Amino acid sequence: MLLNGVRNAAIAGSPGAGRKGMEQAMGLSLRESVHLVSDPRNVDASVEEVFHLMLGVECRREDGPLPVEPESVTAVVGFGGLLSGACVFRTGGVAALQVAARMTGMEFTEIDDTVKDGIGEICNMLAGAWKSKVPDLAANCGLSVPAVITGHDYRLHVQAPEFQLHHVYRFDDAVFAVTIVCDGLQ
Repeated sequence: MLLNGVRNAAIAGSPGAGRKGMEQAMGLSLRESVHLVSDPRNVDASVEEVFHLMLGVECRREDGPLPVEPESVTAVVGFGGLLSGACVFRTGGVAALQVAARMTGMEFTEIDDTVKDGIGEICNMLAGAWKSKVPDLAANCGLSVPAVITGHDYRLHVQAPEFQLHHVYRFDDAVFAVTIVCDGLQ
């Protein structure tokens, strides 16, 4: 598996550490950092960073659930390595059009491939920004290619995560949710 190759290369490049010793040290350091990994402020900081840089907007966290729209767009980026899980970005169709319009400077009337690619890239950047907040996680956790799901009346289900962070945000009239799910921590 590709992620194992990345992990093995990192271990091999570590001066004076054998594979077994390095894996134990990495596991201990990440387990000891679980309070940092699961800190909800890291999600807020990641949203602020990505949306300010890529869309030029300020987001604020909202109380309550994501509003239900006839069509929604969900992007998922998986984590692999010392942490397994996913970053999930979910929004309604109208907000997805607004996000893509801000990213590209173009107007959209339907959720086409460009909109889907934009939502996937936002999720990818959020996942990368989030994992960069904890050095051990940044160095020892890879990201998958984004998967984008569109439609209506669907749910994503994760069995018994170690932790889950879920926040709803707003800029202008666009509302979206960001969820970090950790289903395994080494």
